[in-house]
Amino acid sequence: MKRTFLQYSTLAFAAIVGTAALAHHGWSSFDETKPIYLEGVVKSAKWQNPHAELVLEVNGANPPEALTRFAIPKQSANVDAVTVLGNAKAPTRKDKTWNIELAPLTRMDAWKVAEIKAGEKLALVGYTFKDQKGEAIMRVEFLVRDGKVTPLRSAPAM
Repeated sequence: MKRTFLQYSTLAFAAIVGTAALAHHGWSSFDETKPIYLEGVVKSAKWQNPHAELVLEVNGANPPEALTRFAIPKQSANVDAVTVLGNAKAPTRKDKTWNIELAPLTRMDAWKVAEIKAGEKLALVGYTFKDQKGEAIMRVEFLVRDGKVTPLRSAPAM
């Protein structure tokens, strides 16, 4: 059977999209019942879609007691920020470097989050995999930067 250029192009496109979809995991694999706290220095940053990504060299710090007293802006999703922040704990695993998944750039822009760059210090509250197994990856729920907490689950409330 003789294939046309359009058929080959369609097959190539499907293979690329399928590979990208497999490489990017969904949020359902993260354990949202056990928030973790990470603090450290950004080693690298990719300000891109489908979401911004960081590599964070962590310092092993426990969450500060004042974490629940930060002013948390209202967002369009119903998230109990005080409970999430109050339950956050340092991870039990001892990885020195974590891969961090932030929100999509449109949401980062909606919150007016300036691009994060290598060398910057920040803290994060979010989720990793159940029982902290697998790769050292965090999906960020709250970004703590420059004395300000920014929720990342949804857009700012109107």
